Amino acid sequence: MRNRPAREVRIEAALAKAPVRHRGWLRRFVGDRRGVAAVEFALIALPFFMLTFGLIEIVLVFILSTTLDYGVQEAARRVRTGELQATSANMSAFKTAVCGELFALMDCDTKLSLDVRKLDNFAASGGVASAIGSDGQVKKGGFGFDPGSANEIVMVRAFYEWDLVTPIISAPLANLSGNRRLIVSTATFRNEPF
Repeated sequence: MRNRPAREVRIEAALAKAPVRHRGWLRRFVGDRRGVAAVEFALIALPFFMLTFGLIEIVLVFILSTTLDYGVQEAARRVRTGELQATSANMSAFKTAVCGELFALMDCDTKLSLDVRKLDNFAASGGVASAIGSDGQVKKGGFGFDPGSANEIVMVRAFYEWDLVTPIISAPLANLSGNRRLIVSTATFRNEPF
């Protein structure tokens, strides 16, 4: 006596319980293997696409963070060397300098906020208040523009509010209200003796 696979045993048990007039149809239906790949894909499609779009979201946040870091470092170099102070530039000129280095990937008009301040020492950079308020919005009231003079310590901070695309997967990435992520870049340095 040969050992029958468990699938055949289950099919025979189901057929034994079925009425006689349905046994032929039931045997064909249970034995039919066409469309199995489509059913399996339908079962895994939602998790697959959610993970794919979540991965794309994380990559976008990383690219924007790296781009913002680059823009802040390049614009901060103009402060550090005294080039910006020599032209009596203001916050809008500095914001234009930062935006010029962002490769048009970000909306500089409404979503980018900058804070340039001189510090007494490097340890004071850790005591600067968070930019996120208790309401989940960016606190823009304390931002200013003071690039300092020669040999002074300056901290440049940039804050960009990114709207997350995937609603469920990106929830752990959101640190602002409204499913948004605050991307922050900071440069702290001592101005050169210009």
